[in-house]
Amino acid sequence: MSLKIRLSRAGAKKRPFYRVVVADSRMPRDGRFIEKLGTFDPLKKPEDATRLVLDAEKAKSWIAKGAQPTDRVVRLLDSLGVMKRETRNNPQKAQPKKKAQERAAAAAAAAEKAAAAG
Repeated sequence: MSLKIRLSRAGAKKRPFYRVVVADSRMPRDGRFIEKLGTFDPLKKPEDATRLVLDAEKAKSWIAKGAQPTDRVVRLLDSLGVMKRETRNNPQKAQPKKKAQERAAAAAAAAEKAAAAG
């Protein structure tokens, strides 16, 4: 059984409220869970103390048992200092794709040819 520490949505339409739960990865997002670790209210201001209420000791113990936190939960745990989130850096993603590189090369060649002729 693979365990996930993830957010389970509650609250009304257009008013999200999340529970931070430990659940089996095969269960639906808002379905059955094993234990509730805390709550997260994204509508509150970031400096509000009640925006994220989480039992850090329980989270650490579940991570030690092998539970994998989702990306968003890792961000929340990082803000509490429980876990360190590794920064993502993919410099290849910012590179232009093949067709754009061909167009840029053609434009550069045309500009060079115009400069040589003029």
